[in-house]
Amino acid sequence: MLSKLKYVDLFAGAGGFSLGFVETGLYKPILAVDNFKPAALTYKTNIPEAIVLVEDLKELDSQAIRDILGEPDVELVIGSPPCEPFTGANPRREKNPVDRLYIDPQGQLTLHFIRLVGVLKPKVFVMENVPAIMEDGLREALVREFRRAGYDTIYFNILNAEDYSSPSRRRRVFVSNIRINPPKSGKRVRVIDAIGDMPPPGGSLPNHDPPPELSWRKLKKAARLKYGEALVYFQGSTREIPNLIKLDPYDTAPTVLGSSRFIHPFENRLLTVREQARLMGFPDNFVFYGGRDDQYNMIGEAVPVPLARAIAEYVYKAAREL
Repeated sequence: MLSKLKYVDLFAGAGGFSLGFVETGLYKPILAVDNFKPAALTYKTNIPEAIVLVEDLKELDSQAIRDILGEPDVELVIGSPPCEPFTGANPRREKNPVDRLYIDPQGQLTLHFIRLVGVLKPKVFVMENVPAIMEDGLREALVREFRRAGYDTIYFNILNAEDYSSPSRRRRVFVSNIRINPPKSGKRVRVIDAIGDMPPPGGSLPNHDPPPELSWRKLKKAARLKYGEALVYFQGSTREIPNLIKLDPYDTAPTVLGSSRFIHPFENRLLTVREQARLMGFPDNFVFYGGRDDQYNMIGEAVPVPLARAIAEYVYKAAREL
């Protein structure tokens, strides 16, 4: 019987990244940390074996971790520090890329992730973020900081979620001390495959309540949209970002963001929280807590579960060889 690798999840959110690891049966979550109570409740309800700490990572140090875990024997650390300081969707991000890491208070949280990796000293760490975290000097800064934490070899592994049977597109970088290159699934999952069998909103499925209603003006415009067209746009740092996109049922969905709302491909309405969760590969028994916007946001900020599972399977084999 294969022994399970013990891991800690920092900036754990609702638990999408962790769920992929847990589903393999190869890992044991021992601690998850997030400062957002609805996310922590969602994580604890769905992944009950972990200690879930509602805490600001800036306040965690080696003594606090020992108080919680004793002398921790942690083999893996995963986590998703906030991407807002780095993403091009943020029109207020710092103009100097390196300032996004060292000056922006949210960007500094990435440094706290690295600090805690240095405290826990796992065999492997995996930090997820947007590829823009590698722009113009940021890559070199991250390598320098991880080296200070005791890790000399750093890889920037760029993966596309749709290559691993995720129903939505998502391109992310996974920064790690090992190369991560899972074999692609070869199976393309379309929107209709993910949500085509859903019952009408309001049934017995959790988080499948009727979605927010569009204004009559937006409803009229939405009825005229073609697949893939957006009802509104908002200004990012470098380009306009579409929102309220009418989903093409015969394609994978666009990237699900915290701010994303999608129009159903066959009905003149928004997707429910459960339908949106399916686009990220969450199973129907995974229940989200908090207000409705909180639930949409937690889904949009997660690592797609199929991608997380592919990473977990690959990392397990690599970690066993270290």
